Amino acid sequence: MSANANFKHEFVEFIPEELEQGTLYISIRFKTGTHLCCCGCGNIVVTPISPTDWRLTFDGKTISLHPSIGNWSFPCQSHYWIRNDRIEWVPKWSQTQIQRGRLRDDMAKEEYFTAEGLAIDASDSKHPIPVSQIRPSRKFWQAMKRWFS
Repeated sequence: MSANANFKHEFVEFIPEELEQGTLYISIRFKTGTHLCCCGCGNIVVTPISPTDWRLTFDGKTISLHPSIGNWSFPCQSHYWIRNDRIEWVPKWSQTQIQRGRLRDDMAKEEYFTAEGLAIDASDSKHPIPVSQIRPSRKFWQAMKRWFS
């Protein structure tokens, strides 16, 4: 897709098996937005809509997602915003920027769930456990130290 290309959205209950390039499929029921990568590589991009992932804004006519979409796990590593049914391309990030962005996302999730008094047990995400029963791992604190040094 070209810079600032038009994009369309479609509200659906279930994400269709066949996705159309240039369409963001939104399932409110499953709190998910899904589309084909805007670079044209054909990879499917899933954006969970939640306080700790993406926020969806619908102004009655157009859709926006926040934050930007960085497809760091895809070979294309495309990076763009979906704002008001348009694609706005963003420069690719370096590996350092990607690592810092992932760490920032992890920290935001931990902060959110800590504030809620819950943490997600990775072995069974259906059963949150009280924060009082967990401690941040040494790896987490080492990452924090590296982030701020």
